[in-house]
Amino acid sequence: MSKVRVQCFGVSIDGYGAGPDQNLENPLGVGGPALFQWFFPTRTFLAMHGKEDGGTTDVNNDFAARGFENIGAWILGRNMFGPMRGPWPDDSWKGWWGEEPPYHTPVFVLTNYAREPLVMKGGTTFYFVTEGIHNALARAREAAGEKDVRLGGGVSTIRQYLREGLVDEMHLVYSPALLGKGEALLAGIDLPELGFQVTGHAMADKVMHVTMAKKSL
Repeated sequence: MSKVRVQCFGVSIDGYGAGPDQNLENPLGVGGPALFQWFFPTRTFLAMHGKEDGGTTDVNNDFAARGFENIGAWILGRNMFGPMRGPWPDDSWKGWWGEEPPYHTPVFVLTNYAREPLVMKGGTTFYFVTEGIHNALARAREAAGEKDVRLGGGVSTIRQYLREGLVDEMHLVYSPALLGKGEALLAGIDLPELGFQVTGHAMADKVMHVTMAKKSL
């Protein structure tokens, strides 16, 4: 069976996976971009945005590239898709990424408000799921086939899947940043009780990569 993976998820030293007050100007919340300074210079990130040349090829890039390997579908919380709240005003908002998002797979967006599927360039189709996290995962697994499902976030979405015991592997990237407030990723979640153990760690420029997995894997 395919795995459910959290990959390349940035966390501050004080445990926050996003800053407060997410909006159009601050898609990662105030201070949130500090969690991804390791990612932005990589060759993988630049390639996602259509730049074929340049970018770092160090350990950070190795982890960034690994995050896209064997991924057959994604699950996103609504906040990861856009800054609006409540009913969709119309279908004009198509995400943060322009006409060709970096996913190139089916993407299942958790929301309380129905919307027709959104077909984008490069093989990405956004499906808006109103039936909850289990339904989204079942649909993502079906779409992924033998490949894995990646949880793209945000924090609330990952916490929901963790609490239900549905996450198989996690790769967290700890940055030397203090946000002070925002969305705490692991507060109140007992990872050993859920069966996780650390499987590796690596130091890189400005960050520490930590991988963990369920013991049964």
